[in-house]
Amino acid sequence: MSRLGHPAGRLAAGSGALARHLGARVAAWVARGRRTDLTGWRSVLGCWARLAALGIGLYLLWRLVRAIPNLLWLMSAVWAAADWRAGRPAVEEPAQPLTEGAAGAPRGDVRDATLTWIRQQIGDRQGVHLRTLLRHAQAHGMFEGMEVTEFRSHLERWGIPVRDQQRVRGMGVTVGIRATDLDASVSPSPEPVAEEAA
Repeated sequence: MSRLGHPAGRLAAGSGALARHLGARVAAWVARGRRTDLTGWRSVLGCWARLAALGIGLYLLWRLVRAIPNLLWLMSAVWAAADWRAGRPAVEEPAQPLTEGAAGAPRGDVRDATLTWIRQQIGDRQGVHLRTLLRHAQAHGMFEGMEVTEFRSHLERWGIPVRDQQRVRGMGVTVGIRATDLDASVSPSPEPVAEEAA
């Protein structure tokens, strides 16, 4: 790799990560506009209002840049600095959920790390959707190519309780994990039979 290859790779990786992060944040913000107490088209009026606000904001930014073209230099510098920070190699990987690649770690420790990771994703909410968990794991290079149904089976084999319907504030109801169910799952971890053969 050339002398400039490493910095360029870091900027490229950081730009991709930053774009994905901002995209996920914007999508979540728009989704939180959905009203669960209403039905039909009225329930999504908040989402449309937030999309309109985003459109107006982007239009105003475009007008500002047209009026002050040198502003692009400042915006590029800010974006490059954020790319550089986002592309920094992680000193410590996040707690790895249930992957077969956790070499040398006892199975119970891997399960405990997964429970800790799920609690972190739940935060102060009452639960988390499986698609949100899977998206976060795949953003960190885990469970790549796995679908939600397969991910659910994977978790249930480890005795992690999954509900068919879990409400998450601002994100609706779908298959997920409830925070209070995790307290009961601290019992000794069941050993999955099929995955030990390797």
